[in-house]
Amino acid sequence: MTEVMHTPTRQIAGTPRLGFLGVGWIGRHRMRAIADSGAASIAALADPCRDAIESALPSAPGAMCADGLENLLEQDLDGIVIATPSAMHAGQAIAALERGVAVFCQKPLGRSAAETRAVVEAARRADRLLGVDFSYRLTAGFAAIQRLIRSGKLGEIYAADLVFHNAYGPDKPWFRDPALSGGGCVIDLGIHLVDLAMAALDRPEVVEVESHLLAGGAPLRDARTQVEDYASAMLRTKSGASVRLACSWNLPAGRDAVISAEFYGSRGGAALRNVEGSFFDFRAERFRGTSRETLAEPPDAWCGRAAVAWAQRLGKSRAFDPSAMELVAVAEVVDRIYGR
Repeated sequence: MTEVMHTPTRQIAGTPRLGFLGVGWIGRHRMRAIADSGAASIAALADPCRDAIESALPSAPGAMCADGLENLLEQDLDGIVIATPSAMHAGQAIAALERGVAVFCQKPLGRSAAETRAVVEAARRADRLLGVDFSYRLTAGFAAIQRLIRSGKLGEIYAADLVFHNAYGPDKPWFRDPALSGGGCVIDLGIHLVDLAMAALDRPEVVEVESHLLAGGAPLRDARTQVEDYASAMLRTKSGASVRLACSWNLPAGRDAVISAEFYGSRGGAALRNVEGSFFDFRAERFRGTSRETLAEPPDAWCGRAAVAWAQRLGKSRAFDPSAMELVAVAEVVDRIYGR
């Protein structure tokens, strides 16, 4: 085990200084959201693609261009935002944490529960803040549904049905290499569904998982050489609640995306659904029998909300947040969907 170069937890004097490792589309978007919020200053950028750096610099005037992770970590940073290919996440996050730098990472934090657990343990040992970009739970619609469930107004939740179908699929070859990605549409899209279900149901104990993974319309033959492009799973919680999940890449769904999270309880139901196939616009509704009530609807600038919330929290303290253990619970369910 690598010895942690521990720096005592302290309040940050002034605005946190952040580095960004990976400034492709998602990295740039999160960087702009944090910069616009004023929650942190953008001190340094690193990306092997010069075009990505050039596209990012207008949103980060004065930021230095680092030559990779090691050079980035030499810049006296309070935190780092990681938006690199999945295979790199765990190692890069641990390296930053062991240098006393807080981390906000794109999902998945690790390609497996073991990798995820290793990062969370590194954050705990270093006493540093750790966040992952599970952004859908920060939509106004899901937040409204979560409040309803927690208030007891929907009664005991006994069923949930969550879907994420992407008509396009990933455009980078590494997504379809199981060694680099950790899996296909489940770890890319389904992990968001698992996170939403776990958050809505107050982190239940999952006692049973049944799943079906397909590639090209046929059962997945060899997870060492293939990744799934369609998956369905059924989870059963200790309380007896039934949770159905389905996700896919390149599904001929007649629209860009189908995204929904529906929850049914003994006193009513609620659903979050994307509008007209949009990846970004969501409507949330509450159901009472055959009637419905709108809880939230577009516009809602939610995409960078998780990153901004992490940066704001970092401005108050770099200390480890024990809720990071929830990341391990999500990863363990994903592992069970994969049968590992």
